[in-house]
Amino acid sequence: MTATYRYDVEILHLLVSPAHAYFGRAREGAADVPTVDAEAAEVVAGKGIVGDRFFGKAAHMDAAVTLFAVEALEAMATELGAAPFDPLATRRNVILRGAHLAPLLGQDFVLEAGGSAVQFHGGRPAHPCGWMNEVLAPGGHAAMRGRGGIRCRALSSGILHRGPAVLVSPVPLDPRQAGVPSLLRPSRLP
Repeated sequence: MTATYRYDVEILHLLVSPAHAYFGRAREGAADVPTVDAEAAEVVAGKGIVGDRFFGKAAHMDAAVTLFAVEALEAMATELGAAPFDPLATRRNVILRGAHLAPLLGQDFVLEAGGSAVQFHGGRPAHPCGWMNEVLAPGGHAAMRGRGGIRCRALSSGILHRGPAVLVSPVPLDPRQAGVPSLLRPSRLP
């Protein structure tokens, strides 16, 4: 990849959970599953994050790692008149500050953190589920539409670390747009 744009970002959280908390649980309620906010997470090319519920699952290879901008969550809390939300409730794997993610759909990009670089392909938008009304606030599901992050395929292996990071992009990004809903839909992607 010939990257031309570098952006300083911060990895705030690295969520790793071996089981689904919301998927397929409409009647039972959210599952109480072990979830780790890891200091570091191992990413394996073609498989995802070691120990996570999507790791090595054939149906999720192109979307095994979800990146999310915390600015979206902050904007949603403000819009809904709610207290700050727990970023881990969104169940996104990599929670970033300063990352404008929507333009990375359909692109190969790199996240450098803690001396390691991991290459990803931005596969598709990470659409929110109805559980956001329960775990964030009433209206959370609608507020998260268009800014739920992106689901990615890991193209290389490496270790992501919480803390300062660099997002290396082949396209220009505008970090001020990190919390703004995107109008991109999968059918309009290149």
